[in-house]
Amino acid sequence: MTKTPPRHVAPLDVAEWPSSLHGVSADMQGDPLNVHKIMAHSPNLLRAWWDFRNYSVNGGSLSPRLAELVILRVGVHLGAWYEWASHVDRAQRIGLSTDVIFQTLSPDPELAAPEALILEAVDALMLRHRIDPEIRAALEQHFSTEQLIDLVAIQGMYVILGALIHTWDLPLDAAVAARIASVTNRDDFEQAAAQFQRALRGV
Repeated sequence: MTKTPPRHVAPLDVAEWPSSLHGVSADMQGDPLNVHKIMAHSPNLLRAWWDFRNYSVNGGSLSPRLAELVILRVGVHLGAWYEWASHVDRAQRIGLSTDVIFQTLSPDPELAAPEALILEAVDALMLRHRIDPEIRAALEQHFSTEQLIDLVAIQGMYVILGALIHTWDLPLDAAVAARIASVTNRDDFEQAAAQFQRALRGV
């Protein structure tokens, strides 16, 4: 029996978006990212999700810097080049150094608390789907309950995006690719992410 290949689904051009998504397009100055364009195939979802996206990408009750550390670490766990590259770009634009960005590729990052604890919390969420009590106790020396809830939520939102990215193998937006070309590339990232995943899982 011949297997039917999956249907090709491309990012949906903004010209084809329904009027209900005009606010999303306007927020992105008429040039949303490919991940938004793939979500536009489900316009009601994209419209409902947009406030959560804006809250999360700006850090919620955490800072934008800490949110970027969360997102980059999720991208490493998922081996999601699109997610990692997009947030290398964003992290640089809000002032994170290349050294700090690349610490998120290390199972043992050379970062002081509370930033090292943020990455440890993401690891726990990705591996065990919870922040373990001892990690939470350490985090509570630096963060409120509201901030820890936001950490969990931001991590979860970018797991959703990573799944979309992998399912449709989204191409990196050309403008993002150009801005980070001197910093990172897909082959190096995927090798580093695979090594990270093996080390963290003791394989």
